[in-house]
Amino acid sequence: MRRNDTRAPTPCPAVLPGLSPFRHRFTLFAVALLVLAGLAACATAPPQPLKADRVVVKKSERKLILMKGGKVLREYRVALGEQPYGPKMEEGDERTPEGAYVLDWRNPRSNYYKAIHISYPNEQDLQFARAMGVSPGGMIMIHGLPSYIRSPAILKQYQGRDWTNGCIAVTNREMDEIWRLVSVGTPILILP
Repeated sequence: MRRNDTRAPTPCPAVLPGLSPFRHRFTLFAVALLVLAGLAACATAPPQPLKADRVVVKKSERKLILMKGGKVLREYRVALGEQPYGPKMEEGDERTPEGAYVLDWRNPRSNYYKAIHISYPNEQDLQFARAMGVSPGGMIMIHGLPSYIRSPAILKQYQGRDWTNGCIAVTNREMDEIWRLVSVGTPILILP
């Protein structure tokens, strides 16, 4: 407004056009409540659980690595099959497979503390076994310690050595963490 303009300034409307003062205040109050409720929901929403998008096993290093977006989430020391060197060739050879697979189902009541199944044998494994005239085997899992053993002294004997029939084993505490961080459908790469 100019200094020498003698017109009175136009006041801001006290209410939204077409609403009575009561409805205007009620509408503003309702909008304020909705905004506050939205802010409170954002502030109290639980964080989304962190999930691995890939699992990598390095047999020679005895490591299982959970990855997310190319970054390491967690790393665990593992036990492998009693014959850890080389790829699994047939049922009963006590070797851990090598190759690209998927974690395709879970068993919370396994003979070994929780178990996540690895989709071994893949097509390449099947072709190799057919060509050799052998069964490729199966039931390869990531799991904890034997559920049927209760003695801590006996369970301690499993530490620091390869003892499975071809599976990938971790401690029960580590298995709980892996169970939370890995979903069915997660790819797993098992390297020599």
